Amino acid sequence: MIVKELCINETIVKEITGGITAPKGFSATGAHIGLKKKKKDLAIIKSELPATASGVFTTNLVKAAPVIWNQQVVNNKIKGIVVNSGNANACTGELGFRHTEIMAQTLAECINASKEEIIVSSTGVIGVHLPIDKIVEGIKTTITSLETTREAAKRAAEGIITTDTYTKEISVEVEIDGKTITIAGMAKGSGMIHPNMATMLSFVTTDADISKEMLDKVLKDSVEDTYNMISVDGDTSTNDMVIVLANGIAKNTSITEENENYFRFKTALDYVNRYLAKQIINDGEGVTKVLEVVVKGASTKEDARKIAKSIICSNLVKTAFFGEDANWGRILCAAGYSGAKFNPEKTSISFSSLGGEILLFTNGEPIKFDEDKALQILKERKIQIIISLQDGNEQATSWGCDLSYEYVKINGEYRT
Repeated sequence: MIVKELCINETIVKEITGGITAPKGFSATGAHIGLKKKKKDLAIIKSELPATASGVFTTNLVKAAPVIWNQQVVNNKIKGIVVNSGNANACTGELGFRHTEIMAQTLAECINASKEEIIVSSTGVIGVHLPIDKIVEGIKTTITSLETTREAAKRAAEGIITTDTYTKEISVEVEIDGKTITIAGMAKGSGMIHPNMATMLSFVTTDADISKEMLDKVLKDSVEDTYNMISVDGDTSTNDMVIVLANGIAKNTSITEENENYFRFKTALDYVNRYLAKQIINDGEGVTKVLEVVVKGASTKEDARKIAKSIICSNLVKTAFFGEDANWGRILCAAGYSGAKFNPEKTSISFSSLGGEILLFTNGEPIKFDEDKALQILKERKIQIIISLQDGNEQATSWGCDLSYEYVKINGEYRT
């Protein structure tokens, strides 16, 4: 039986049809403005009312110009977001920052806001200046198609992707104080995914009324157990960011402390972020296997996270699963160098998938297992790796994928 991932009770969360425009008071759009050959390369989101904002950004010392801009404005009320894809505007110096400011100013003028009320994001090739005149004209043209429709949300989701093979969108509802709160999100990412807040971008909108202090806390905590627990290739991008806008139009009692309403909101936000994070993994470049690592029985939450993340990031583990090799030794090795404290002599390792379940290592000793059964399990696309430590009651889950020939091909040809 597959172990259920650790999460707060999610029965209160209801998935609904829709994208980033599902919460009240948000409109969006996307368009092709010429940064890519054919696909959409611009997205815009607008909040009817100035929204409380929160952001978590890349920990990479090399930060793209939009990340630096957003870190300066995210404490303001925010009225709009503009995203271009195809060019990361990273490692572009003072001119790159000026281009970010121009993007903010252009959208601000279009929606009757100040530039300090605009979030800017870019994704794509590093080290190339933006064709800013083309982007300015594109913003002015695209703004006319802003809508609150499902189709408009889809256009926006299409406008932020690069090597992704599909868009990643979700919207949910949760009841808070008798009011229906909607939270929606869209994300992009398939390569350079190793967030420590690749390129990984996620934008979340909600009509909930929540204080800045509580929104910052809930996002930070949510990111720790969702986006920061995924890895495609171990690369942390210069542009990674997660942004949440809350405009308060649902008129719930404002969430200003860690009470029941806060935890109901957190449950729904976790649901959205976990879904988007797992969609990014499922769409990883060249992926043939989607991996879930469940670490149980750790003495601390931090140790569980360290082990789960170390295993999912190991290239030797990734390649073993690509080769459908039940190499539990690589898993134990990755746990051992994770920096977490545990007793290998109490540790067990098993694999689980739709093909069955098999125990490979228990209480510090290998088990003679059926290689044919193991292969049957590893033939499946989705595989769970379960590590039982028997040191405590804490657990953590990470998500990742294998490392294939196709991944090397995609990234070897990316600039061309």
